[in-house]
Amino acid sequence: MELALEEARCAYVKGEVPVGAVLVINNKIVAKAHNTREGSQQVLNHAEILVIKKACEKIGFWRLNDSYLYTTVEPCVMCSGAIVQARIENVIFGAKDSKYGCCGSRMNIVNSDKFNHKANVVAGVLENKCSQLITDFFKELREKK
Repeated sequence: MELALEEARCAYVKGEVPVGAVLVINNKIVAKAHNTREGSQQVLNHAEILVIKKACEKIGFWRLNDSYLYTTVEPCVMCSGAIVQARIENVIFGAKDSKYGCCGSRMNIVNSDKFNHKANVVAGVLENKCSQLITDFFKELREKK
């Protein structure tokens, strides 16, 4: 999660919502990413989507079996859908997202009986650090306006 936080800090510096993600398979880091939506003006460029894409490209397969996705903020509906589609087995996140979170807060897509895949979810890892980064970012953004 510390590496995901480093990625989130990279996003912060770039003026992006500070979310970072790391994907691990067999205890090896396969990919790292952070939000780039604002700079790229691409709605799909969430940290989780980017890390899944990078991991698939690196291993040459779309199924990310036996994987661990570490992300600083609870994945949204789009990212949760990608987690299910990629067959990610474990999602570990820091801060809950009461507005958009789909790993338990607003809904629980990754553990729905409606799909053929479910992910194990661990919430609250380094939650204070992850939450503080998001809080600081939006506070600074409001002050600039």
